[in-house]
Amino acid sequence: MWVALAVNAVMLAAAVVGGVLTHSVALLAEAGHVLSDVGAIAIGLVAARLAAVAPTPERTFGLQRSEILGALANGIVLVAVSVLIIFGAVVRLANPADVAGGGVLALGLVGLAGNVFATLVLASGERSDINLEAVLRHSAADALGSLGVIVAGAVVLATGWDRIDPIVSLLIAALILAGCWRLLKEPVAVLMEAAPPGIEVRDVGRAMCAVPGVAEIHDLHVWSVTSGFPALAAHVVVERGVDRDVARMHVEQMLRDRYSIHHTTLQLVEGDAASGLIALEDLRDR
Repeated sequence: MWVALAVNAVMLAAAVVGGVLTHSVALLAEAGHVLSDVGAIAIGLVAARLAAVAPTPERTFGLQRSEILGALANGIVLVAVSVLIIFGAVVRLANPADVAGGGVLALGLVGLAGNVFATLVLASGERSDINLEAVLRHSAADALGSLGVIVAGAVVLATGWDRIDPIVSLLIAALILAGCWRLLKEPVAVLMEAAPPGIEVRDVGRAMCAVPGVAEIHDLHVWSVTSGFPALAAHVVVERGVDRDVARMHVEQMLRDRYSIHHTTLQLVEGDAASGLIALEDLRDR
């Protein structure tokens, strides 16, 4: 992310200066997107540092959800940037200006090269980290935005049609908005303690009930502390005479092997010591 931050800072300066000199709203739209990238990477770096803070008695998971908050902030920033780009493009459509197509094309090519490089660097990181994934999506959308700038510059050079510039800006804004969905959806799901992606809670319950010695499961909860950190809590009813410690170890081993759930809190009770329980057959119906 430090490499991507340096690359984007250089591209931001080039896009702002170039947009002013060439009168290109597409370049200024791209500059706005790059500015959001710089902010996104800065938020990502701060969030990653906070997430590494050791747990305390008051915050037993530390500050690991800082990465989730950073990803959510990045999604919100992208929506705001998109709205500003759309507003500027609509104004320019109503009042078109002379655009220097050659300068736009040249700066678009520079932006594309920088964005592709930054995207490749980010893609080599840990993709299960939603914080890094948020920054990567910013960068990838910028690369596609640079392609739009190149098209705008080429069309202006070839035809002199200046309105292609704000039209491309609208397409860039639509591209940014499309990439916002996951950045908003996944952090909100984590904060609302939804089940992690790819884990079907009913399947987990059935798999737990299928462990030898386990009779029933109830109060089953599966959620994410942060991206890549699933957690599970449940009450486990074992058959009479079954060693609870052995049953617990078998359940935990199954959860690790099949679902990669390493953080579990299991309360074990024996036989008919509890009432109103959810059995395997009930889980199939829910």
